[in-house]
Amino acid sequence: MIDTQPVIRTEGLTKVFGKVRALDGLDLTVRPGEVHGFLGPNGSGKSTTIRVILGLMKATSGRAELFGGDPWRDAPRLHRRLAYVAGDVALWPALTGGQCLDILGATQGGVDERRRADLVERFELDPTKRVRDYSKGNRQKVALIAALAADADLLVLDEPTSGLDPLMEQAFQQCVRERRDDGVTVLLSSHMMGEVEALADRVSIIRRGRTVTSGTLADLRSRTRSVVHAVTAQKPDGLADADGVADYKQDGPHGQVDSRFTIDPDHLDSVIGRLHAAEIRTLTVTPPSLDSLFLRNYGPTPDPDEAARDESHTETAR
Repeated sequence: MIDTQPVIRTEGLTKVFGKVRALDGLDLTVRPGEVHGFLGPNGSGKSTTIRVILGLMKATSGRAELFGGDPWRDAPRLHRRLAYVAGDVALWPALTGGQCLDILGATQGGVDERRRADLVERFELDPTKRVRDYSKGNRQKVALIAALAADADLLVLDEPTSGLDPLMEQAFQQCVRERRDDGVTVLLSSHMMGEVEALADRVSIIRRGRTVTSGTLADLRSRTRSVVHAVTAQKPDGLADADGVADYKQDGPHGQVDSRFTIDPDHLDSVIGRLHAAEIRTLTVTPPSLDSLFLRNYGPTPDPDEAARDESHTETAR
């Protein structure tokens, strides 16, 4: 029988430090077997939420559950089922990387030795060096290898790739996908939008201690606007005033009409029909990236010309 109970669930979670309300009724649900992106700027409450979930801090009010248990009262038992990586890893400077891996493995409920050896090779870590001789990136590798090698049901990763170069970032992403395919649940807190976009099955964005939006990337994109750039032989009839169109810009050098605008998903089909009637020469539709979804909750909507430069999520018809 498939377990449908959330691995992590918070409801109305609050945490108050004196006059500061770090969490203000935060709701979060992380389902079994998913990679859940956890986004928000510094001071939004991400780290406080993670500390409550790990039982390192007691909530002021509300409810937090980890594997259906209370993370504050049942921390020793629940911690045997998870592995945690912080964004700034502190290790034992006099020990070697291999010795640190042994200690971390012993605290994480068991290690797959074959997987650990493979991870050491993939992350290009020299386990014979002492920690005091490691760079920040290599210290981060030790923590990542220990977590990814652990026989854990949940990985809690808080800015896990801090200090890694792009090649190691790619290795990390592939390893997380493999662990997800093994049925491991991942809570991924990161400032790197590309990392979350590449890995996350669902995303929660928080602001001032509250969840402001949550869902799959497809769900979130369906609530915001795509950017359209069309070059047509004729001026599209009534496009500027069409339902769903905003931020409309148009010029027409050399006998062609260049139209740029944003469109909500419910009216995309009708707008494409108007463009076809004007004889399309080129058409580019850029769905919103995770960056734009994030900025939608934290800042001004990106200019259509800027958003159109993101080619990683572009569909073009010629």
